[in-house]
Amino acid sequence: MLSLQYFARYRETLGMEGEKLEWCDGFNCLDAVRQQLIARGGVWLVLAEQNLMCARNQELCSLSEPLCDGDEVAFFPTVTGG
Repeated sequence: MLSLQYFARYRETLGMEGEKLEWCDGFNCLDAVRQQLIARGGVWLVLAEQNLMCARNQELCSLSEPLCDGDEVAFFPTVTGG
């Protein structure tokens, strides 16, 4: 089981802070999970953004980061300052 967390604008757009997702052998990397979420369509397309940031077990990582059953995954938009 993966624990998914959505932050900032993603949380607002998706209408949820997070969810549990059953582990699947196809989840060989973080992007595989993201692609499954995007395939839900509708508001989930927000996760298709190119500048999306992500973390695995509370450490920033790339979308190519390998995953293990039991990991926590977080998605959040980039932050710009002024």
